[in-house]
Amino acid sequence: MSHEVVCLRPEADFTRAGVKPSPSLNVAYRAPKDPDVPTLVSRARALVIPAVGPALDPDLFKDTSLALVQVTGAGLDRLPGSTLKSRAIAVANVPGGSNHAVSEYAVSTAAFLLRRFGWADAQIRNGRYTEGRARLLADNVGGLEGLLVGIVGMGMIGRAVARAFLNAGCRIAFYDPASVDPSTLGFEAQAMPLDDLIAASDVLSLHLPLVAETKGLVGARQLASMKPGAVLVQASRGGIVDERALADSLRSGHLGGAAVDVYSSEPIAPDNPLLALEGDAAWKILFTPHIAGVTRQSAAFLFRKAWENVERVVVRGEAPLYRVY
Repeated sequence: MSHEVVCLRPEADFTRAGVKPSPSLNVAYRAPKDPDVPTLVSRARALVIPAVGPALDPDLFKDTSLALVQVTGAGLDRLPGSTLKSRAIAVANVPGGSNHAVSEYAVSTAAFLLRRFGWADAQIRNGRYTEGRARLLADNVGGLEGLLVGIVGMGMIGRAVARAFLNAGCRIAFYDPASVDPSTLGFEAQAMPLDDLIAASDVLSLHLPLVAETKGLVGARQLASMKPGAVLVQASRGGIVDERALADSLRSGHLGGAAVDVYSSEPIAPDNPLLALEGDAAWKILFTPHIAGVTRQSAAFLFRKAWENVERVVVRGEAPLYRVY
């Protein structure tokens, strides 16, 4: 039996979010490595995939009647773009669905690190309540209000993050490779060259795709130029930050902290240098498993829009919305 749609995301993900595809769609749910996936994809009209996961083999699209590859998120880096373009297979994502979740993540993790909540928690658990409190007071630990937040990547997510930091009383500066005009943003923000932005920011928040131009964008030189005690929020894509250089900067005490949601390899490799941090340096990093944009609310929005788009193409024969290429 052939299926109109192959979905490489577990059905339970959609059920948990309270979202179901249209009854007019015949959907086969599979894991990416299931042996019948190539055969099913060759007969399908649409393929639905999560944004996060290993790269898909270009051969999967060698002989297929696919009209659409629908991503249930924004990221496209696991897709063989040149292959899909050469075969005229439309690719669509769901932009904007994770905006609120990512902005919430960026503000909350930056505040967590600046105020040293992780370190304070450890002090109390180790019977050092009085000493820990005295240290925080002596160090004159501050919060977000009045700080300069540098946004690297002022797309839809970057703009949502900027607004959230503005609401927390911060000032905003940004860099975007597309040379965004600040007057088009709808809020006050200063455009700066990347190096100047990195050096000036109290909080640096990254929101760029992983492409050739952004790989290794933040390395040892950039981290060394950051303000002592500054905080980095890495919720974009693994590979944009040099993880060994970040570990060295945290170990040296130069950076105030880092929230890391994405990694050069996922799941994070056991020998990742960030996992080897010890002492105070270990409490300056907050690890999360690529979930900055994942909440119950954001998942429901992304899934609903993805299935609506698949129905639009497969059932109604219309052009997809949110087409990327």
